[in-house]
Amino acid sequence: MSGSTRRNSILGGFIGRILKVDLTRTKIRKQELQESFYREWFGGYGLGVRVLYSDIIPKTDLLDPGNIIGLTTGVLTGTLVPLSGSFTAVGKSPLTGAWNDSRCGGFFGPVLKRAGYDAIFVSGKASKPVYIWINEDKVRIMDASEIWGKTTSETEKIVKENHGKKVQVACIGPSGEKLSKISCITHDRGRAAARGGFGAVMGSKNLKAVAVTGDKNVAVEDLDALKELRKNFIDLIKSAWTYWAYEKYGTTGPVEAFALIGESPIKNWAGIGSEEFRTSEKIGSESIHKYVVRRYGCWGCPINCGAWVKIEDGPYATETHRPEYETVAAFGGLLLNDNIESIIYATAICNEYGLDTISVGATIAFAMECYEKGLITKKDTDGIELKWGDTEAIVRVTEKIARREGFGNVLADGVKLASEKIDKGSERYAMHVCGQELPMLDPKLLTRHSYELGLVYVVDAAPGRHTHGIGLDNAIQALGVCTFIGWMGAKAGGIGSLYNFLKAVTGWNLTEKDFLIVSNRIATLRQAFNVREGFEPSDFKLPDRVLGKPPHKSGPLEGITLDLDSHIKEYFNSMGWDYRTGKPSQEKLKELGLEDVIKDLY
Repeated sequence: MSGSTRRNSILGGFIGRILKVDLTRTKIRKQELQESFYREWFGGYGLGVRVLYSDIIPKTDLLDPGNIIGLTTGVLTGTLVPLSGSFTAVGKSPLTGAWNDSRCGGFFGPVLKRAGYDAIFVSGKASKPVYIWINEDKVRIMDASEIWGKTTSETEKIVKENHGKKVQVACIGPSGEKLSKISCITHDRGRAAARGGFGAVMGSKNLKAVAVTGDKNVAVEDLDALKELRKNFIDLIKSAWTYWAYEKYGTTGPVEAFALIGESPIKNWAGIGSEEFRTSEKIGSESIHKYVVRRYGCWGCPINCGAWVKIEDGPYATETHRPEYETVAAFGGLLLNDNIESIIYATAICNEYGLDTISVGATIAFAMECYEKGLITKKDTDGIELKWGDTEAIVRVTEKIARREGFGNVLADGVKLASEKIDKGSERYAMHVCGQELPMLDPKLLTRHSYELGLVYVVDAAPGRHTHGIGLDNAIQALGVCTFIGWMGAKAGGIGSLYNFLKAVTGWNLTEKDFLIVSNRIATLRQAFNVREGFEPSDFKLPDRVLGKPPHKSGPLEGITLDLDSHIKEYFNSMGWDYRTGKPSQEKLKELGLEDVIKDLY
């Protein structure tokens, strides 16, 4: 998995080379990067925002050939560091128009590095459907006519038949081909860089897939130290109850409890789980677990939280990845749906067609409330009665969204655009921030302890995201590791364990202060990207219902209203950004070595 040899002046953990592919001109360029670059940006969406801030022309249309999409790895990706199997898709979101990044686990990221590249960036538009084939130093733009129109699993099967079983594939399904703005990039038949609509960007470029294989070592500075750190980390996290919960149930462990305590939004964020969704145990972790047929993990993962599930017979017979917590909540309590088989089946549809399950569930919830309120009728919905909890209706509408058929075409670009099409005051039922549908975690539940979740939903450059944070989070995200390393790592020394892993891999002896500087540099350039695109902080707002305006009159969230304004101001001030315009100050930009941004913003 890893070697221990230094190559020239480059330390371990990164290759020092990225790919740039122009599909319009059919040009392939390999660009070298210096060690100093990685010290400043680490990788992941740090690498991504630095490259794209320089390469994307401001105000480029989201689906224009001039737009660029990147697939990036971090300095720890593909090493012996536990949970280092990530890649991150980066670029402009078709949903929001703002900066977007979306992480995906599996094996694509590590194999991209083993092929000899830290990232690939794709611009232009092919004259016909293509895919990019990377076999170490051989990089080709291939005809994709054989796989265009195919589902994600069909696409991977054909590509592997053509190039070998070891090839790793990141592809789009038919929804991405049809430019659905809630479509995603899919890997391994269901793992997804799901959020923000990147499937539509690839579809607009006639790019069906990126396929990669490689066997080069990812060098590390001190292999013996890394092996010892890995062993100690795994021994420590295995003593935590959370390890065993994730190992057995994946992320579905809290499904039932979260619905009842108010953590999961119910009935399009208007309901109360303890009163209106008391049957949440029907979609809980044990209810899902009985369908598990085999488990799996990503590259270097000691937890193996993934699983395949199978429904043997009946109207929802299928086999697919076990749905994650967010998916179960989006197709479950958000729709008052307690039929777990319908949720698994809807998950399979999204996996095969390449759709973000959070956005699909949220969009159906929006449509159901519009139907309930009389803003749309059966005439608008192709004869489907969109009643809360109607499993048949949920599955049928999911299929229509996936195929962009009939009423599905109205919903296929998410709640913001759907509300603009339906009009009639429907925007009050569209739960999003700047076009991005919200995750299945209610920030009001945490107000007694921390405002961070609600704050992140509106201050992060990629809004409405539950996997992002503040403080050191941008640096951690850029390392190319799974979010679980933070959650599980508290048992194994928390952030300190990452410092040690990074030193063993790269040789860099970084402190928390160094991490914070890198994190602030990444956050500030992502913020500057949005400012340059014309966004102001006021464009990122949580809906009144999510804020608790008016508050619930009963239940766990009774009387709670989230007041974020003072916390947003405090955060912007601490970052050196202007609260009104969003601009990072010239002093802050100089401090972070971002002098080139000053001429753009001032």
